[in-house]
Amino acid sequence: MISLKSVREIERMRESAHLVGRTLAEVAKYIKPGVTTAELDAVADDFIRSHNATPAFKGYKVGRLTFPKTLCISVNAEVVHGIPGDYVLQEGDLISVDCGVLLEGYYGDSAYTFGVGEISPEHARLCRVTYEALYKGVEKAVTGNRIGDIGYAVQSYCESHGYGVVRELVGHGIGRKLHEEPQVPNYGRQGTGRKLKEGLTLCIEPMINLGTHEVVTDEDGWTIRTADGLPSAHYEHMVVVRGGKPEILSTFEYIEEIVEAPYKDHAPHGETIGH
Repeated sequence: MISLKSVREIERMRESAHLVGRTLAEVAKYIKPGVTTAELDAVADDFIRSHNATPAFKGYKVGRLTFPKTLCISVNAEVVHGIPGDYVLQEGDLISVDCGVLLEGYYGDSAYTFGVGEISPEHARLCRVTYEALYKGVEKAVTGNRIGDIGYAVQSYCESHGYGVVRELVGHGIGRKLHEEPQVPNYGRQGTGRKLKEGLTLCIEPMINLGTHEVVTDEDGWTIRTADGLPSAHYEHMVVVRGGKPEILSTFEYIEEIVEAPYKDHAPHGETIGH
């Protein structure tokens, strides 16, 4: 069931999305060698609750599994859904931080990959290309296009740089539920899939690997990692399908006031497509 959102609903979702961006920025202040991922999770939990919202991921159920933390923090070869814990951040790590909130009945969801201290040029390039691919996909979220157009834009760009595009995990619709229809793969063929309509709200989130596109799941049932042990990067925006150009509800502005992204001069700024 596809849910097209009203103007009022979209404004509510924008508020949720901006709270996610502010939460990620608050977490960014503490990302440095020697800090545990559990400490970052506690920062996010406190920040979200202090703004009268609820962490969207904590207690989220898939079958018999229940996610135990506020953030998904995925380090290096972990692609997504990493569980914060005792891991101590090391110089040169890449960490994907995925955050969701529920504010006044509407969900916000966004993700950003951070470098811990100085990262290698190879890893910075992976982040830059994944970041750019996000906007390649977002540009296709316009009325009359199809889901396959988004996936093709992401896939063709990343594969042209020699990276693996994860197939098993996808973006999604969002609104009163964290995960709504339709699914939004990061691969596909142009002109295929569901037609995009005005007011459809999507999370577009490239998950791109330095090596193989293949992934495996850890014994915890949540953590997805690359099959070859090479690093992965992940960025996510909430978008409203519009005629002409899409509208981005989430923002990286708050984050990029805190961190100097190593690829920042080479990618479009997060606010250039819609507002």
